[in-house]
Amino acid sequence: MVQAEVLLGLVSGIAAVIYSIYLAFSITKLPSGNKKMQEISQAIRTGAMAYLKRQYKTVGTFAIILFLVFLGLGYFVSSSWYFTGISFAVGAILTALAGFIGMHITTLANVRTTEAAKNGLSKAMNVAFKAGSVMGFAVVGLGLLGVTGMFYFYSIILLPNEILQAIIGMGFGASLVALFARVGGGIFTKGADVGADLVGKIEKGIPEDDPRNPAVIADNVGDNVGDCAGMGSDLFESYIVTIIATMLLGQVIIGNAGVLFPIAIASIAIMATIVGSFFVKLGKSHNVMGALNKGIMVSAVLAAVIFYFASQRIPLRDGINPFGVFISSITGLMVALLIVWISDYYTSTKHKPVKEIADSSQTGAGTNVISGLAVGFESTALPAIVIAVGILIAFYSAGIFGIAVASLAMVSITGIMVAIDTFGPVTDNAGGIAEMAGLDKSVRKVTDELDAVGNTTKATTKGFAIGSAGLAALALLLAFAQESRLPMDLNGIPIVNIMDVRVLVGLLLGAMLPFLFSSFCMKAVGVTAKQIVHEVRRQFREIKGLMEGTGKPDYAKCVDISTQTALKELMKPGLLTVGSALIIGFTFGPLGLAGLLVGSLITGLMLAIYMSIAGGAWDNAKKYIEQGHFGGKGSEVHKAAVVGDTVGDPFKDTAGPSLNSLIKVLNTLAIVIAPLIIQYNLVTWLHLV
Repeated sequence: MVQAEVLLGLVSGIAAVIYSIYLAFSITKLPSGNKKMQEISQAIRTGAMAYLKRQYKTVGTFAIILFLVFLGLGYFVSSSWYFTGISFAVGAILTALAGFIGMHITTLANVRTTEAAKNGLSKAMNVAFKAGSVMGFAVVGLGLLGVTGMFYFYSIILLPNEILQAIIGMGFGASLVALFARVGGGIFTKGADVGADLVGKIEKGIPEDDPRNPAVIADNVGDNVGDCAGMGSDLFESYIVTIIATMLLGQVIIGNAGVLFPIAIASIAIMATIVGSFFVKLGKSHNVMGALNKGIMVSAVLAAVIFYFASQRIPLRDGINPFGVFISSITGLMVALLIVWISDYYTSTKHKPVKEIADSSQTGAGTNVISGLAVGFESTALPAIVIAVGILIAFYSAGIFGIAVASLAMVSITGIMVAIDTFGPVTDNAGGIAEMAGLDKSVRKVTDELDAVGNTTKATTKGFAIGSAGLAALALLLAFAQESRLPMDLNGIPIVNIMDVRVLVGLLLGAMLPFLFSSFCMKAVGVTAKQIVHEVRRQFREIKGLMEGTGKPDYAKCVDISTQTALKELMKPGLLTVGSALIIGFTFGPLGLAGLLVGSLITGLMLAIYMSIAGGAWDNAKKYIEQGHFGGKGSEVHKAAVVGDTVGDPFKDTAGPSLNSLIKVLNTLAIVIAPLIIQYNLVTWLHLV
């Protein structure tokens, strides 16, 4: 007999996927503009799909090697590794599918948003948000279906204590593919963007998205591979690994009810976010950000109400009661909303930080960069405080299970958050198509307004993704402590002596890892941008009439450069991440690996917030000037702001958000290899302790 929570999970997952398909079909029926608009959109779509196909081939090779490793462990060590390998493959495939769905619909919706902009702000906003919703509900639908389906399947063929150890492989597969998608997409998009801006805006003084710029199509392709496929994969894996981590802790602390509760929470939240999406309507004030925030608030409130009734199924345990679990879930939702608000404050053109960066541009690029760095550093304080307070409230409400529940509640509204994030690149592409197709200025005015909001939504959802990654990693860390049999206190908290040399070494190397990882990402963007700059300069120099608008640029060449360089460079961060966990784990054992996880979590979380917020603030400071402040477009102040924006591009769209995946790959891999490193590690083998 299927348990009620499992049935609810399957039904909710199917409902989300069906709703996503319905929205996708409704978008395809919308008008796609004139022939010129369709040609531009098709060029973007062709480039995006070609990149994604080549990326998945590269990542697929790496994933197949790891799958064979799991099969080898199943043959030589224990048959349970076969099931971990199956879960790994399912997680990897579903994450890739989530990215593909996002890419597919956004490259169809961009031109339809441009066409809708001819009829006003409301029509265009509705199309862009509908496209985002396809991505959002496909992500949570596939995620919940995957976890619930694997749990049901394994409950038939495995013993209860073997089920979740097998399922954690799914989290690792999802995290690994998301890491490559995030890094590769980020390198592509920012290499093309920076290269296009440095030559087009600064050297040639032509507008953003000007069709004379040979890198303009690559730039628009990058918006899709980075902010759609990349972010979709990122939040997909955050979603499922948090569910799995909460199930692992729930099994140890509460029993069967603790395993089923996360499925119930995720199922309820999907329904709440579907309802919330209907409240995203532009009111009389024409406040686009207000309309999007209304959808988030309605989703969170509905989820909170129903969470109360779901928590009543939690049995009484020492230190845990239904009301305490409910408080933990509310805490997670509040942390999510506060981090979204904080990210909006630091990156919106309406608030002081962005205006200060714009003002500093009056004295040149140097002061712009200094001001942006300062805003980024400052922006780490409030999220850290919010997350710390959230951890305290959740722990004193329901112990370590409460911390896991808080992280689960936070990611439970992922559907609406992905929808709002994907809104950004769709509107960005829509503005580019309007510019390249030479549409009336009234159309570009609408797309510019949506694009400015889209910049903020991308920044706020990056804040949400980073915050959720931090709490998810904490839940995974606690799950790793359980799986690796670290000593626990009476509250179930792992006892780790930080003066133990294994822990110290792990902490130090873990703290270093996000910085080295970010260096690889930033250098890769620099290499890509350099090649794009040389190519764009060459075309302006050699193609007759290009600057005058009579010559035709070779867009495909820039797309190909970005693709080849991104795929070449994405392997380094991936190998660094997986290799670090394996080397530390099999050298220093569970204690050394625990130190690595803690060190990377602390510095990775702070560095990700700093880079993402600083980059978003630099971007919108440029937008603020383009709105007519401090001399507007083409002024010396604007050129200074463009320099800051190019510095911030790889911060906010490559290195910063990729750190989410770094943290979660380390944690999921640690849980997967925990049974092995307990027995097989160099320190134990040499009898050094």
